[in-house]
Amino acid sequence: MDKMDVVIVGAGLAGLSCAYILADHGLQVIVVERGDFAGSKNVTGGRLYLKPIKDLAGDMLEGAPFERKVVRERWSLLGASNSLSIDHTSDKFRNDGHSYTVLRARLDRWLSDRIMTKGVFVIPKYRVDDLLWENGSVAGIKAGIEEIPAHVVVACDGVLSFMAQKAGLKPALSPKACAVGMKEVLALPEEKINDRFNVNTGEGTAHLFLGDVTKGMFGGGFLYTNKDTISLGIVVGINAMMDRKPPIDAPALLDTFKERYEMRTILDGAKIMEYSAHVIPEAGYAGVGKLCGNGILVAGDAAGFALNMGITVRGMEFAVASGICAAEAIIKAKEAGSYTESTLSSYVERLKETFVLKDLEATKNMPGYLENESLFSYYPQTFPDLLEKLMWFDENPKERLGKTVWDGLKTSGMLSMKRLLELYRVKNI
Repeated sequence: MDKMDVVIVGAGLAGLSCAYILADHGLQVIVVERGDFAGSKNVTGGRLYLKPIKDLAGDMLEGAPFERKVVRERWSLLGASNSLSIDHTSDKFRNDGHSYTVLRARLDRWLSDRIMTKGVFVIPKYRVDDLLWENGSVAGIKAGIEEIPAHVVVACDGVLSFMAQKAGLKPALSPKACAVGMKEVLALPEEKINDRFNVNTGEGTAHLFLGDVTKGMFGGGFLYTNKDTISLGIVVGINAMMDRKPPIDAPALLDTFKERYEMRTILDGAKIMEYSAHVIPEAGYAGVGKLCGNGILVAGDAAGFALNMGITVRGMEFAVASGICAAEAIIKAKEAGSYTESTLSSYVERLKETFVLKDLEATKNMPGYLENESLFSYYPQTFPDLLEKLMWFDENPKERLGKTVWDGLKTSGMLSMKRLLELYRVKNI
Protein backbone atom coordinates (compact mmCIF):
# COMPACT_ATOMS: atom_id res chain seq x y z
CA MET A 1 0.00 0.00 0.00
CA ASP A 2 1.35 3.43 -0.92
CA LYS A 3 1.93 5.76 1.99
CA MET A 4 -0.85 8.13 2.93
CA ASP A 5 0.19 11.67 3.73
CA VAL A 6 -1.41 11.51 7.16
CA VAL A 7 -3.22 9.03 9.39
CA ILE A 8 -5.09 10.57 12.32
CA VAL A 9 -5.94 8.32 15.28
CA GLY A 10 -9.12 9.54 16.93
CA ALA A 11 -12.12 11.36 15.45
CA GLY A 12 -12.56 13.92 18.21
CA LEU A 13 -12.33 17.67 17.74
CA ALA A 14 -8.53 17.64 17.54
CA GLY A 15 -8.37 14.93 14.90
CA LEU A 16 -11.28 16.24 12.84
CA SER A 17 -9.99 19.83 12.92
CA CYS A 18 -6.59 18.62 11.74
CA ALA A 19 -8.20 16.63 8.92
CA TYR A 20 -10.34 19.60 7.85
CA ILE A 21 -7.31 21.85 7.29
CA LEU A 22 -5.25 19.12 5.63
CA ALA A 23 -8.08 18.32 3.21
CA ASP A 24 -8.30 21.97 2.18
CA HIS A 25 -4.63 21.72 1.17
CA GLY A 26 -5.08 18.58 -0.91
CA LEU A 27 -3.32 16.08 1.38
CA GLN A 28 -4.40 12.44 1.48
CA VAL A 29 -5.85 11.85 4.93
CA ILE A 30 -7.43 8.95 6.79
CA VAL A 31 -9.05 9.33 10.21
CA VAL A 32 -9.53 6.14 12.20
CA GLU A 33 -11.97 6.01 15.11
CA ARG A 34 -12.52 3.21 17.62
CA GLY A 35 -16.19 4.11 18.18
CA ASP A 36 -19.19 3.31 16.01
CA PHE A 37 -19.01 6.85 14.59
CA ALA A 38 -17.21 10.10 15.33
CA GLY A 39 -18.33 11.27 18.74
CA SER A 40 -19.93 8.00 19.79
CA LYS A 41 -17.34 7.47 22.52
CA ASN A 42 -16.92 11.12 23.45
CA VAL A 43 -18.93 11.78 26.56
CA THR A 44 -17.91 15.38 27.23
CA GLY A 45 -20.81 17.47 28.47
CA GLY A 46 -19.85 21.09 28.40
CA ARG A 47 -19.23 24.16 26.33
CA LEU A 48 -16.98 25.31 23.55
CA TYR A 49 -15.42 28.78 23.79
CA LEU A 50 -15.47 30.24 20.28
CA LYS A 51 -13.57 33.52 20.69
CA PRO A 52 -10.12 31.93 21.16
CA ILE A 53 -10.44 29.84 17.97
CA LYS A 54 -12.34 32.28 15.75
CA ASP A 55 -9.38 33.29 13.58
CA LEU A 56 -7.81 29.82 13.54
CA ALA A 57 -10.95 27.89 12.59
CA GLY A 58 -12.16 30.14 9.77
CA ASP A 59 -15.36 28.68 8.32
CA MET A 60 -14.87 25.21 9.82
CA LEU A 61 -17.64 25.52 12.39
CA GLU A 62 -20.12 27.53 10.32
CA GLY A 63 -23.54 25.95 10.73
CA ALA A 64 -22.33 23.67 13.54
CA PRO A 65 -25.07 22.10 15.69
CA PHE A 66 -24.44 24.04 18.87
CA GLU A 67 -27.03 23.65 21.61
CA ARG A 68 -27.39 26.96 23.47
CA LYS A 69 -25.45 30.21 23.80
CA VAL A 70 -24.28 30.50 27.41
CA VAL A 71 -25.73 33.69 28.90
CA ARG A 72 -25.81 32.69 32.58
CA GLU A 73 -22.84 31.56 34.65
CA ARG A 74 -23.61 30.01 38.03
CA TRP A 75 -21.41 28.72 40.84
CA SER A 76 -22.60 26.99 43.99
CA LEU A 77 -20.84 26.11 47.23
CA LEU A 78 -22.59 23.08 48.70
CA GLY A 79 -22.41 22.49 52.43
CA ALA A 80 -23.69 19.31 54.03
CA SER A 81 -27.18 20.79 54.50
CA ASN A 82 -27.04 24.25 52.93
CA SER A 83 -25.61 26.08 49.93
CA LEU A 84 -24.63 29.45 48.55
CA SER A 85 -24.91 30.36 44.86
CA ILE A 86 -23.73 33.16 42.59
CA ASP A 87 -25.67 33.85 39.39
CA HIS A 88 -24.00 36.05 36.77
CA THR A 89 -25.36 37.35 33.48
CA SER A 90 -24.62 40.43 31.40
CA ASP A 91 -25.45 42.14 28.13
CA LYS A 92 -21.99 41.20 26.90
CA PHE A 93 -22.73 37.51 27.34
CA ARG A 94 -26.19 37.80 25.83
CA ASN A 95 -25.20 39.88 22.80
CA ASP A 96 -21.82 38.36 21.95
CA GLY A 97 -21.84 34.57 22.03
CA HIS A 98 -18.50 33.68 23.56
CA SER A 99 -19.36 30.07 24.35
CA TYR A 100 -21.98 27.48 23.45
CA THR A 101 -23.05 24.24 25.07
CA VAL A 102 -22.52 21.22 22.86
CA LEU A 103 -23.29 17.54 22.69
CA ARG A 104 -20.17 15.97 21.28
CA ALA A 105 -21.87 12.96 19.73
CA ARG A 106 -23.83 15.41 17.60
CA LEU A 107 -21.07 17.98 16.95
CA ASP A 108 -18.31 15.47 16.14
CA ARG A 109 -20.51 13.49 13.79
CA TRP A 110 -21.50 16.68 11.98
CA LEU A 111 -17.86 17.70 11.53
CA SER A 112 -16.94 14.18 10.45
CA ASP A 113 -19.62 14.25 7.73
CA ARG A 114 -18.34 17.63 6.63
CA ILE A 115 -14.74 16.54 6.18
CA MET A 116 -15.82 13.41 4.31
CA THR A 117 -17.33 15.66 1.64
CA LYS A 118 -13.77 17.00 1.23
CA GLY A 119 -12.49 13.52 0.39
CA VAL A 120 -11.23 12.47 3.82
CA PHE A 121 -11.90 8.86 4.81
CA VAL A 122 -13.22 8.51 8.37
CA ILE A 123 -13.09 4.84 9.31
CA PRO A 124 -15.16 3.90 12.41
CA LYS A 125 -14.88 0.73 14.52
CA TYR A 126 -11.14 0.71 13.89
CA ARG A 127 -8.97 0.02 16.92
CA VAL A 128 -5.31 0.86 16.44
CA ASP A 129 -2.99 -1.62 18.16
CA ASP A 130 0.45 -0.31 17.33
CA LEU A 131 2.62 2.02 15.30
CA LEU A 132 4.63 1.12 12.21
CA TRP A 133 8.30 2.08 12.28
CA GLU A 134 10.83 2.73 9.55
CA ASN A 135 14.45 3.73 10.23
CA GLY A 136 13.59 5.07 13.68
CA SER A 137 10.61 7.07 12.47
CA VAL A 138 6.89 6.44 12.89
CA ALA A 139 5.65 5.28 9.50
CA GLY A 140 1.97 4.45 9.99
CA ILE A 141 -0.36 2.40 12.15
CA LYS A 142 -1.25 -1.23 12.67
CA ALA A 143 -4.63 -2.75 13.55
CA GLY A 144 -4.38 -6.50 13.94
CA ILE A 145 -2.72 -7.75 10.77
CA GLU A 146 -3.80 -4.69 8.80
CA GLU A 147 -1.34 -1.87 8.22
CA ILE A 148 -1.77 1.71 6.97
CA PRO A 149 1.57 3.32 6.05
CA ALA A 150 1.77 7.11 6.38
CA HIS A 151 4.33 9.88 6.36
CA VAL A 152 2.82 11.33 9.56
CA VAL A 153 0.63 9.92 12.33
CA VAL A 154 -1.33 12.38 14.46
CA ALA A 155 -2.21 10.95 17.88
CA CYS A 156 -5.60 12.31 18.95
CA ASP A 157 -6.61 9.22 20.87
CA GLY A 158 -7.61 10.80 24.15
CA VAL A 159 -6.10 11.40 27.55
CA LEU A 160 -4.51 7.95 27.90
CA SER A 161 -3.03 8.15 24.36
CA PHE A 162 -1.46 4.76 23.85
CA MET A 163 -0.06 6.04 20.55
CA ALA A 164 1.93 8.78 22.29
CA GLN A 165 3.11 6.27 24.86
CA LYS A 166 4.21 3.79 22.19
CA ALA A 167 6.11 6.57 20.45
CA GLY A 168 7.88 7.39 23.71
CA LEU A 169 6.45 10.90 23.85
CA LYS A 170 4.65 10.61 27.17
CA PRO A 171 4.60 8.25 30.17
CA ALA A 172 1.52 6.52 31.50
CA LEU A 173 -0.61 8.93 33.53
CA SER A 174 -0.36 8.83 37.32
CA PRO A 175 -3.59 8.87 39.37
CA LYS A 176 -2.67 12.34 40.62
CA ALA A 177 -2.64 13.71 37.07
CA CYS A 178 -6.18 12.75 36.15
CA ALA A 179 -9.77 12.60 37.30
CA VAL A 180 -12.80 10.56 36.40
CA GLY A 181 -15.83 12.31 34.97
CA MET A 182 -19.32 10.82 35.21
CA LYS A 183 -22.14 12.32 33.20
CA GLU A 184 -25.80 11.83 32.48
CA VAL A 185 -27.76 13.40 29.65
CA LEU A 186 -31.29 14.05 30.89
CA ALA A 187 -34.20 14.84 28.58
CA LEU A 188 -36.30 17.85 29.55
CA PRO A 189 -38.65 19.87 27.33
CA GLU A 190 -37.20 23.09 25.95
CA GLU A 191 -39.83 25.30 27.57
CA LYS A 192 -39.13 23.77 31.00
CA ILE A 193 -35.42 24.41 30.62
CA ASN A 194 -36.18 28.02 29.69
CA ASP A 195 -38.44 28.47 32.74
CA ARG A 196 -36.29 26.70 35.31
CA PHE A 197 -33.05 28.41 34.31
CA ASN A 198 -34.60 31.81 33.50
CA VAL A 199 -33.35 31.94 29.92
CA ASN A 200 -34.89 32.54 26.51
CA THR A 201 -34.98 30.05 23.66
CA GLY A 202 -31.46 29.47 22.38
CA GLU A 203 -29.92 30.78 25.61
CA GLY A 204 -28.32 28.54 28.20
CA THR A 205 -26.70 28.19 31.59
CA ALA A 206 -23.38 26.78 32.76
CA HIS A 207 -23.40 25.82 36.45
CA LEU A 208 -20.47 24.52 38.51
CA PHE A 209 -20.67 23.08 42.05
CA LEU A 210 -18.03 22.67 44.78
CA GLY A 211 -18.10 21.03 48.19
CA ASP A 212 -20.44 18.31 49.36
CA VAL A 213 -21.05 17.26 45.75
CA THR A 214 -17.73 15.35 45.97
CA LYS A 215 -17.85 14.87 49.75
CA GLY A 216 -14.93 17.23 50.15
CA MET A 217 -12.66 15.50 47.63
CA PHE A 218 -10.90 17.29 44.77
CA GLY A 219 -13.42 17.84 42.00
CA GLY A 220 -16.88 19.25 41.49
CA GLY A 221 -20.21 19.00 39.78
CA PHE A 222 -21.40 20.52 36.53
CA LEU A 223 -24.65 21.23 34.74
CA TYR A 224 -25.03 22.54 31.18
CA THR A 225 -28.34 23.23 29.49
CA ASN A 226 -28.80 21.96 25.93
CA LYS A 227 -31.77 22.53 23.62
CA ASP A 228 -33.99 19.89 25.18
CA THR A 229 -31.58 18.02 27.46
CA ILE A 230 -29.34 18.72 30.43
CA SER A 231 -25.77 17.50 30.77
CA LEU A 232 -25.24 16.76 34.47
CA GLY A 233 -22.22 15.20 36.07
CA ILE A 234 -19.38 15.05 38.55
CA VAL A 235 -15.60 15.12 38.17
CA VAL A 236 -13.53 13.72 41.03
CA GLY A 237 -9.79 13.21 41.34
CA ILE A 238 -8.71 9.59 40.99
CA ASN A 239 -5.98 10.03 43.59
CA ALA A 240 -8.50 11.54 46.01
CA MET A 241 -10.83 8.59 45.46
CA MET A 242 -8.01 6.12 46.10
CA ASP A 243 -6.95 7.87 49.33
CA ARG A 244 -10.43 8.31 50.76
CA LYS A 245 -11.17 6.54 54.05
CA PRO A 246 -13.70 5.02 54.14
CA PRO A 247 -13.92 4.42 50.39
CA ILE A 248 -16.88 5.71 48.42
CA ASP A 249 -18.42 4.41 45.21
CA ALA A 250 -17.95 6.99 42.43
CA PRO A 251 -21.38 6.53 40.75
CA ALA A 252 -23.02 6.95 44.16
CA LEU A 253 -21.72 10.52 44.26
CA LEU A 254 -23.82 11.41 41.22
CA ASP A 255 -26.92 9.75 42.64
CA THR A 256 -26.52 11.63 45.94
CA PHE A 257 -25.94 14.89 44.09
CA LYS A 258 -29.20 14.51 42.17
CA GLU A 259 -31.11 13.94 45.40
CA ARG A 260 -30.04 17.22 46.98
CA TYR A 261 -32.74 19.82 47.56
CA GLU A 262 -30.98 22.23 45.19
CA MET A 263 -31.24 19.74 42.31
CA ARG A 264 -34.59 18.01 42.79
CA THR A 265 -36.79 20.84 41.50
CA ILE A 266 -34.75 21.65 38.39
CA LEU A 267 -34.46 17.94 37.51
CA ASP A 268 -38.09 17.08 38.22
CA GLY A 269 -39.49 15.03 35.34
CA ALA A 270 -36.13 14.75 33.55
CA LYS A 271 -35.49 11.33 32.02
CA ILE A 272 -32.05 9.74 31.72
CA MET A 273 -31.09 9.33 28.07
CA GLU A 274 -27.41 8.48 28.46
CA TYR A 275 -24.81 7.64 31.11
CA SER A 276 -21.07 7.62 30.55
CA ALA A 277 -17.72 8.05 32.28
CA HIS A 278 -14.22 8.88 31.12
CA VAL A 279 -10.79 9.99 32.32
CA ILE A 280 -9.88 13.70 32.30
CA PRO A 281 -6.37 15.23 32.38
CA GLU A 282 -5.85 17.50 35.39
CA ALA A 283 -2.12 18.27 35.43
CA GLY A 284 -2.36 21.42 33.31
CA TYR A 285 0.89 22.75 31.87
CA ALA A 286 2.95 20.20 33.80
CA GLY A 287 0.99 17.42 32.11
CA VAL A 288 1.95 18.47 28.57
CA GLY A 289 4.41 15.92 27.28
CA LYS A 290 6.62 15.91 24.23
CA LEU A 291 4.44 17.00 21.33
CA CYS A 292 6.30 15.70 18.30
CA GLY A 293 8.74 13.08 17.14
CA ASN A 294 9.94 11.64 13.87
CA GLY A 295 6.74 11.12 11.88
CA ILE A 296 4.31 11.80 14.72
CA LEU A 297 2.44 14.68 16.40
CA VAL A 298 0.20 14.66 19.49
CA ALA A 299 -2.88 16.90 19.86
CA GLY A 300 -5.92 17.50 22.04
CA ASP A 301 -6.41 15.55 25.27
CA ALA A 302 -3.70 13.15 24.14
CA ALA A 303 -1.23 16.04 24.52
CA GLY A 304 -2.64 17.05 27.91
CA PHE A 305 -4.31 20.19 26.58
CA ALA A 306 -6.95 20.71 29.27
CA LEU A 307 -7.29 23.40 31.90
CA ASN A 308 -9.24 23.32 35.15
CA MET A 309 -9.40 26.95 36.27
CA GLY A 310 -11.62 26.29 39.27
CA ILE A 311 -14.31 28.68 38.02
CA THR A 312 -14.50 27.00 34.61
CA VAL A 313 -13.06 24.04 32.73
CA ARG A 314 -11.55 24.34 29.25
CA GLY A 315 -10.52 21.74 26.74
CA MET A 316 -12.50 21.70 23.54
CA GLU A 317 -11.07 24.92 22.14
CA PHE A 318 -7.58 23.60 22.94
CA ALA A 319 -8.40 20.49 20.92
CA VAL A 320 -9.58 22.47 17.90
CA ALA A 321 -6.60 24.84 17.99
CA SER A 322 -4.01 22.09 18.44
CA GLY A 323 -5.49 20.06 15.59
CA ILE A 324 -5.28 23.07 13.30
CA CYS A 325 -1.70 23.84 14.38
CA ALA A 326 -0.73 20.21 13.77
CA ALA A 327 -2.16 20.44 10.24
CA GLU A 328 -0.20 23.63 9.55
CA ALA A 329 3.04 21.93 10.65
CA ILE A 330 2.35 18.91 8.44
CA ILE A 331 1.68 21.13 5.43
CA LYS A 332 5.06 22.82 5.98
CA ALA A 333 6.75 19.44 6.35
CA LYS A 334 5.25 18.19 3.10
CA GLU A 335 6.49 21.29 1.29
CA ALA A 336 9.97 20.61 2.71
CA GLY A 337 9.74 16.92 1.83
CA SER A 338 10.80 15.92 5.36
CA TYR A 339 8.82 14.54 8.31
CA THR A 340 11.53 14.46 10.96
CA GLU A 341 11.05 15.76 14.48
CA SER A 342 13.05 18.84 13.53
CA THR A 343 10.76 19.66 10.62
CA LEU A 344 7.56 18.91 12.52
CA SER A 345 8.68 21.00 15.49
CA SER A 346 7.08 24.04 13.86
CA TYR A 347 3.94 22.60 15.51
CA VAL A 348 5.31 23.46 18.95
CA GLU A 349 6.40 26.91 17.85
CA ARG A 350 2.95 27.59 16.44
CA LEU A 351 1.29 26.46 19.66
CA LYS A 352 3.47 28.90 21.58
CA GLU A 353 2.07 31.70 19.43
CA THR A 354 -1.53 30.75 20.21
CA PHE A 355 -3.58 30.81 23.40
CA VAL A 356 -3.01 27.06 23.87
CA LEU A 357 0.44 27.07 25.45
CA LYS A 358 0.17 30.71 26.55
CA ASP A 359 -2.92 30.05 28.68
CA LEU A 360 -1.61 26.76 30.02
CA GLU A 361 1.71 28.31 31.01
CA ALA A 362 0.05 31.37 32.54
CA THR A 363 -2.01 29.11 34.83
CA LYS A 364 0.68 26.50 35.52
CA ASN A 365 0.28 26.99 39.28
CA MET A 366 -3.45 26.26 39.22
CA PRO A 367 -3.25 22.44 39.64
CA GLY A 368 -1.08 22.88 42.73
CA TYR A 369 -3.49 25.42 44.19
CA LEU A 370 -6.43 23.08 43.59
CA GLU A 371 -4.72 20.39 45.65
CA ASN A 372 -5.81 22.36 48.74
CA GLU A 373 -8.58 20.28 50.30
CA SER A 374 -10.01 23.42 51.94
CA LEU A 375 -11.40 24.49 48.56
CA PHE A 376 -13.65 21.42 48.52
CA SER A 377 -14.54 21.10 52.21
CA TYR A 378 -13.84 24.12 54.43
CA TYR A 379 -14.93 27.02 52.21
CA PRO A 380 -18.07 25.37 50.74
CA GLN A 381 -19.27 24.74 54.29
CA THR A 382 -18.10 27.97 55.96
CA PHE A 383 -19.66 30.55 53.64
CA PRO A 384 -23.16 28.99 53.51
CA ASP A 385 -23.02 28.63 57.31
CA LEU A 386 -22.16 32.31 57.74
CA LEU A 387 -24.97 33.44 55.45
CA GLU A 388 -27.35 31.12 57.29
CA LYS A 389 -26.52 32.89 60.55
CA LEU A 390 -27.08 36.30 58.97
CA MET A 391 -30.47 35.35 57.57
CA TRP A 392 -31.79 33.45 60.61
CA PHE A 393 -34.38 35.14 62.84
CA ASP A 394 -36.02 33.60 65.88
CA GLU A 395 -37.55 34.60 69.24
CA ASN A 396 -34.23 35.98 70.49
CA PRO A 397 -33.05 39.56 69.80
CA LYS A 398 -30.89 39.77 66.68
CA GLU A 399 -27.21 40.58 67.13
CA ARG A 400 -25.72 43.48 65.29
CA LEU A 401 -24.89 42.49 61.71
CA GLY A 402 -21.23 43.39 62.06
CA LYS A 403 -20.85 41.33 65.23
CA THR A 404 -22.44 38.29 63.60
CA VAL A 405 -20.06 38.53 60.66
CA TRP A 406 -16.99 39.12 62.84
CA ASP A 407 -17.81 36.33 65.28
CA GLY A 408 -18.56 34.00 62.39
CA LEU A 409 -15.23 34.72 60.73
CA LYS A 410 -13.33 34.19 63.98
CA THR A 411 -15.07 30.99 65.09
CA SER A 412 -14.78 29.48 61.60
CA GLY A 413 -11.03 30.08 61.55
CA MET A 414 -11.30 32.34 58.51
CA LEU A 415 -9.00 34.87 60.15
CA SER A 416 -6.31 32.31 60.98
CA MET A 417 -2.88 32.55 59.42
CA LYS A 418 -3.57 29.37 57.43
CA ARG A 419 -6.63 30.88 55.77
CA LEU A 420 -4.96 34.23 55.13
CA LEU A 421 -2.04 32.47 53.46
CA GLU A 422 -4.46 30.51 51.30
CA LEU A 423 -6.07 33.73 50.13
CA TYR A 424 -2.65 35.30 49.57
CA ARG A 425 -1.69 32.42 47.26
CA VAL A 426 -4.51 33.41 44.90
CA LYS A 427 -2.23 36.03 43.35
CA ASN A 428 0.03 33.23 42.04
CA ILE A 429 -2.63 31.40 40.05
